[in-house]
Amino acid sequence: MANTSRPTTRRLQQMVRAYREAGALMAAVELDLFTHIANGSDDESSLTKAMGLQPLHGERIIIAMLGLGLLERSADKLKLAEDVERYLVKGKASYAGEWMLFTKPDWEDWGRLSEILKQKAPPVLENKTVAGITIQEARRYHRGTYSIGRGAGRLFLNQVDLTGKKLLMDIGGGSGAYCIEACKRYPDLKAIVLEMPAVAPVTQEFIDESGLTDRIEARVCDFNHDSFPEGADIAIMASNLPMYGREAIGAVVHKAYKTMASGGTFHLIGEALDASRSGPPDPALWGLAQAINNTTGIAHSVSEVEGYLSLAGFTDVETTQFVEGILQRTSGQK
Repeated sequence: MANTSRPTTRRLQQMVRAYREAGALMAAVELDLFTHIANGSDDESSLTKAMGLQPLHGERIIIAMLGLGLLERSADKLKLAEDVERYLVKGKASYAGEWMLFTKPDWEDWGRLSEILKQKAPPVLENKTVAGITIQEARRYHRGTYSIGRGAGRLFLNQVDLTGKKLLMDIGGGSGAYCIEACKRYPDLKAIVLEMPAVAPVTQEFIDESGLTDRIEARVCDFNHDSFPEGADIAIMASNLPMYGREAIGAVVHKAYKTMASGGTFHLIGEALDASRSGPPDPALWGLAQAINNTTGIAHSVSEVEGYLSLAGFTDVETTQFVEGILQRTSGQK
């Protein structure tokens, strides 16, 4: 019997209205809705007062959070969903509220994406979120990345044994989260975080907070133009991949190869497409986001990334899933 089922618009409607879910979650984070519940304002009336909202608006945002499954009801009390409890309550070491707001500055640009895509200006190497950034902007940016970066750093250490390694070089390391986690676990390890002039002082703030000032250096370095320090036996470039085009990424990998110690290992962790360049969606959308910044950045495939390492001279090149559907880790040995 022939299959007479027809496609519906349900999937398309969910996609086209996804901005509502994003806006609602961002508002809840900004209102400290989840934190207020964790602190005892766990019914609609007290929660609305804690957020400073009029009753109708309080009802609306609370119902939205229930509808999205971020809150649950237990009798007349409100209860946080498990992931919300872990990541969106201020004061917890795992708090990632800043990360939820990380892309909010691009909100209006996504609403005019078709107009941006029609622009004829040639793309540039420098990403506007990096080039010309102020220290204040860098602080906001990397406060957003720090909590999620520390988790990624611990995940990296669970995958890669750094026993015997002496010097870790983190290329464009932002908050220094990978180096901080690595130096906490390996007492003999030292590290250098390479960052832009406006970012390096912010990196230093995170290093100082960690108590690792004597073992981690925040060094001013534009990885697209400046030379790298010599002698690192482990190097990382994480979450910069879609921000730059093929030529730029290839050049950074080549520079890392030239300056690293013999026997050292290089790890490029990034939002990479599968070999067919057909997905997953998250890396694909990070690549599309570069249209907003008018850069040469694209979504790279794992095959392309492996090619950058092999062409630079690294051997035993392989790719390992880092975060399912989002990040891949491609490694090679000098």
